[in-house]
Amino acid sequence: MLRLALASLTTRWPSLLGAFLALALGVAMTAVTLLGLAAAVDAPPGGGESVSLVAALGTAGGVSVFVSAFVVASTYSYAVVRRRRELGLLRLAGATRAQVRRTVLAEALLLGAVASAVGCVLGRFGAPVLIRWLAGVGMAPPGFAPSGALWPLPAAFWTGLLVALAGVAVAARRAGRVGPLDALSAADADTGVLTLGRLLLGLGLLLGAAALAGTALATDPADLLHRKTYTTRPMWLICACGLLSPLLAPPLVRGLGLLLPARLCGHAGRLVRANAGSALRRTGAVAAPVLVAVALTGSLAGALDTVSAARAAEAAARTGADLVVVPAAGLVVVPAAAPPGRLVTALGAVPGVDAVSATAPTRLALVEPDGVTVRAEARAADPAGLAALARLPLLAGAPAALDDDSLVLPAEWGRTVGERVPVVRADGSRTALRVAAVLRDGLAADGLYVTAANAPGARVDRIELRLAPGADRTAALAAARGAARPYGAAVLARADWLAVAAPPSGRIAWLRTVLVLGLALVYTGIALATTLLTTTADRRRELALLRLAGATRAQVVRLVTAESVLVAAVGAVLGCAVTATQLGTMHAALAVLGVPAPWALPWRPVGLVAAGAVGLAVLCAAPAAGWALRTRPVTAAAR
Repeated sequence: MLRLALASLTTRWPSLLGAFLALALGVAMTAVTLLGLAAAVDAPPGGGESVSLVAALGTAGGVSVFVSAFVVASTYSYAVVRRRRELGLLRLAGATRAQVRRTVLAEALLLGAVASAVGCVLGRFGAPVLIRWLAGVGMAPPGFAPSGALWPLPAAFWTGLLVALAGVAVAARRAGRVGPLDALSAADADTGVLTLGRLLLGLGLLLGAAALAGTALATDPADLLHRKTYTTRPMWLICACGLLSPLLAPPLVRGLGLLLPARLCGHAGRLVRANAGSALRRTGAVAAPVLVAVALTGSLAGALDTVSAARAAEAAARTGADLVVVPAAGLVVVPAAAPPGRLVTALGAVPGVDAVSATAPTRLALVEPDGVTVRAEARAADPAGLAALARLPLLAGAPAALDDDSLVLPAEWGRTVGERVPVVRADGSRTALRVAAVLRDGLAADGLYVTAANAPGARVDRIELRLAPGADRTAALAAARGAARPYGAAVLARADWLAVAAPPSGRIAWLRTVLVLGLALVYTGIALATTLLTTTADRRRELALLRLAGATRAQVVRLVTAESVLVAAVGAVLGCAVTATQLGTMHAALAVLGVPAPWALPWRPVGLVAAGAVGLAVLCAAPAAGWALRTRPVTAAAR
């Protein structure tokens, strides 16, 4: 079987070129991220910067493995199906089903070993480029340089080999079911694509994703807004769409086919729709990279914008202040040169101000029933000011009941009003405080409040002012700034403070997203190009028959190009469906948390990726069709 597999590879290498390139590039992408991860681990300690970089590279590595496995499985499946007649000849010559399966697996093993080795070489040369980019954009700590670690390349090699064998396993099982009479069939239409096992697995993934989302909504909605969750959850939906593509693609092909240009809306348009709707494995192989690219782009970019908008909306909803006083240098602490009590008194005397609330950050540790101490960020506040200016999402109790013997905390701590909670204050002293109020969980980390008596050493960093109805805001702002200037403090209008306290996603957050998405988008783009080139080259006989039926060379090229664009559009629509589901789940979590966040739809990145996929389909399909038509139609049709 090994010799037969080797002979098959040497004679049929053009048909397996797409699978080879997909796997080699996938291994290269994995090797680059692993080498970058090794460099980050070996770099000198850089505090939070190093931890953040390791987390980002780890996420990028996981996404790289998923994307390459998904595309390789789809490409291998199509490559094996295209060999149905050849495998039928093997059966006709006396090969058993087990021998056919072993032959296909042996081919995958040989091809995977060579492709993985090539991918490791490419990754070794690509890693320094990634490391220089990370250092150049400021994501890496000082001293970040390529590592001498030996484990990344073997890990990438064996990962690629496992991906190759896993990707071809189902295709090999299908190849073993090819009968001897299939060698005599001349039809290329796909039949039996949506098997019962594939249908059940696809539906199972959908139900699994729904169950996980429902469980999170019922128990911990905030988990759906974490980076790790919204990065991995779309993968369930992408796999489900890939498995159910034989069920989803035909109606999408018919619907999108109606949007074809007028010159293709007649017989040519029907032929385009028929080709895309009947050759479901080819449609799935071409649509898979587009589905992955659009779904990941929309899900990650949309999630980042959604969380940013939610934080801003929550910050706006939780304060009733019209003016906010902060240190002139930023959100740090009020300088010790002037006691904050004098500043509070001066601000309270400003004409038009009817409520003042000063708060200070402090550290507090809560002791769980099992004795475990959990540290948390808290704020020291005046009960009267807290009740007047804070719009807290109450579940039970009242902020006005806060005193030196109590605290206010979020529901995630699992405490009830009136219950005594052992705590450790910032100076290490211990006490037990009564729960005065329980808040609904949110995105902010400042849902825990105590009085100044339980926050030793805390220094005021924020003073909120509420103006009386009808007060002159411009005059009050000028007067407040005059009162705060001697104390080294700045007075901001509500909108200006919210822009500082809950800013849009920062540069580093977007760079992390670019790191995770960049390699995946480059890979899916190359995979789409190679898939289009190889699948179009495999259609020489079909295109020759069209020429013999009377179609001109230009008409055939236009048909193939229109079909490729249609299939790419199908993948983009499925990717948008995954994005909509992901963002809808996040907004359901925000609704449970009571955060009135607006929808942040990633139109621009999704549109750019979808347009890029369609443009790539045109650039690759047209030349490939012209190359496939270079042989005389009679000669090509006789093969």
